[in-house]
Amino acid sequence: MFGDLGKQAVNALKHNRRRSVLTMLGMAWGIATVVLLLAYGTGFESGLMVAFRTFGGNLVAIFPGRTSVQAGGTKAGAQVRLTREDLDYLRAECPMLTRISPEVDKQSLVSFGTRSASYGVHGIYSSYEKIRALDVGEGSFFGEQDDFTHTRVAVIGSTVKKKLFSGQNALGESVRIDGISYKVIAVLRHTISNGDEDMNSLVYVPYSAMSDLKNSYYLDGIMMDYEGDHMKMVEAVRNSMAFHHNFSAKDNRAIFVFDAVKDLADLTIITVGIKLLLGFIGLLTLGIGGVGLMNIMLVSVTQRTREIGVEKALGARRWHILFQFLAEALVITALGGLLGVALAYLVSWSVGSLTLWSAFMEDASEGDIHLYIDSATLVWSTVILSFVGIVSGMLPAIKAARLNPIEALRYE
Repeated sequence: MFGDLGKQAVNALKHNRRRSVLTMLGMAWGIATVVLLLAYGTGFESGLMVAFRTFGGNLVAIFPGRTSVQAGGTKAGAQVRLTREDLDYLRAECPMLTRISPEVDKQSLVSFGTRSASYGVHGIYSSYEKIRALDVGEGSFFGEQDDFTHTRVAVIGSTVKKKLFSGQNALGESVRIDGISYKVIAVLRHTISNGDEDMNSLVYVPYSAMSDLKNSYYLDGIMMDYEGDHMKMVEAVRNSMAFHHNFSAKDNRAIFVFDAVKDLADLTIITVGIKLLLGFIGLLTLGIGGVGLMNIMLVSVTQRTREIGVEKALGARRWHILFQFLAEALVITALGGLLGVALAYLVSWSVGSLTLWSAFMEDASEGDIHLYIDSATLVWSTVILSFVGIVSGMLPAIKAARLNPIEALRYE
């Protein structure tokens, strides 16, 4: 039974080939738009997330500030300064803590041979490599033994190597930082970073060796990673620092706390919202093709009114007629969908990538928008296409099924 009804639907489409092809093209254009918009949303999210890889998995960073709320006898406006003692406090009072590193920063003149430039120098512990997910391209990062032995070694970013060494080997060479010699033991891979500083233009030295360049008693920041709930970790950090520096734990300006998990969650909400908006725009575009399909099917019902009357007179039931016209609409939708997906793949292949991070920095093509059509995009596109196809075909099918057989036979 269903096979016969399906054959009738296909024969009806063959009988009106030009009209069927034009309707399929409308559906193909609509579904291609949906697929490309969803692929753009996915590519935008992926490109944006590339810049947040250096935050590692669970990163909490604290930076000194000034109190804005009076706490006990301490007036508002007092400067809060972090010291190495705070590392011991945090280790003892934050049980979720797994790694911790101080950070002391200075803008210094870095030179090699006749070349020199000003770069940011960070004095850190070796654990900083894991905390910030630094990607070493050449050599190896300094170890724990270098944290306290005043070893003058340096890890340089890719831009520093490019500017100072110009393609030469950097490992084992010595660079001068503010006139003091440091041996290069590692070079980081090029990284797209979303922060105040370009991580490719930084130099990392052991915290103990930073004292040659700057008084390292007071810290510019403390970096940590942890296991467990990020909100509990942030609360524990605030409570610990508030107790030891005598400020209110509710004073958000006394110390600035960066919570990577929270920031990434906020970013995810934004990207999901953008993807939903793009999907909705695609649905509206596909809806135009659906309206065209509905109009064509209504015209088909009108032209085949006598045929419907004959079928009903010979014993066809309502659901037979309903399925016959709905099948025609779904065949057009399916063929148009396949054509649209093929068109979307062709466009995504020909376009390649769209500029995102490469507009702001060099060698950042990895962070551009790539129109990658993944399985999730195809699934959502199929769901949207099926919804539009069923809705567009159902109304004409219902109209055909409800025709009175006597009136249909009398129709001229």
